[in-house]
Amino acid sequence: MNEFALATAAAFSFGIMTAISPCLMATNIAAITFIARKINAPRYALLSGLFYIAGQAIAYVILGMLLVRSLLSAPLVSLWLQKNFLGLLGPILIVTALFLLEWLSFQIGSGKMKGHVQEKAAQGGLWISALLGIVFAMSFCPTTAALFFGGLIPLAIDHESSVFLPFIYAMGVALPVLVFALLIVFTATKVGTWFKNVQRAERWVRYGTGVLFLLIGIYFTLRFTLQVV
Repeated sequence: MNEFALATAAAFSFGIMTAISPCLMATNIAAITFIARKINAPRYALLSGLFYIAGQAIAYVILGMLLVRSLLSAPLVSLWLQKNFLGLLGPILIVTALFLLEWLSFQIGSGKMKGHVQEKAAQGGLWISALLGIVFAMSFCPTTAALFFGGLIPLAIDHESSVFLPFIYAMGVALPVLVFALLIVFTATKVGTWFKNVQRAERWVRYGTGVLFLLIGIYFTLRFTLQVV
C-alpha cells in the first residue's frame, strides 16, 4: 500500500471517528429523528438522512478545500510548509492527542444556532435536512475539531489534496449517519441499544488513537522539531 493510499485510509478513519464522537453523534441522531418524527414515515428518515449527509459533506469539503488551497496557493507559505511541515507535525499531533484523550478542552459558541436551525427543521422539507447537516458539521467540539484541524488538514496539506482527502473524510463522517438512518427504517426499536454500544466503542477507539498520536507526535517532535534523535 503506497503512501497516498494510507493517507486516504487515514482520512476515512478520521471521518468515522468524527461521526461517532459523542457530540456529533448525538446531534446527528437528534437531527434525523427530529425531522422523521414529524412525517411519521420511516422511509422519510432515510431520505432526510441522505440530504443531511449531503449537507455535511458539502460543508467539510468546502472548508477543507478553502483551508488547504489558501495555504498551498501562497508561494511563500507553500515553500515554508515544504521546509518546516515535519517540524510542525509533531507538536500538532501532540495537541491533537491531548484533545482526543480529553486532557484539553474548549467550547465554541453557545449552541444557540444549532437549536434554532433544528427548530426550523420541523417547518421545512428535505432541503432543511441539508442545511441542518451544514450547521451541525460546522459546530465543532474538541474531539471533532482535533480530528478535522489536527488530523485531516495537515494530512491534506502534506499530500496537496484540497478536495479528494476532505471528500474521503466526509464519506467517513457520512457512513455511521447512513447506518443509523437505515436502522430507523428497519429496526427502530433497537436504535437505543445500538447507539449506547457505539458510544462505548467510540471512547476506546478515540483513546487508542490519542495514544498513537501522542507517541508519533513525541517522536516527530524529537526527530524533526528539536532534532535530538
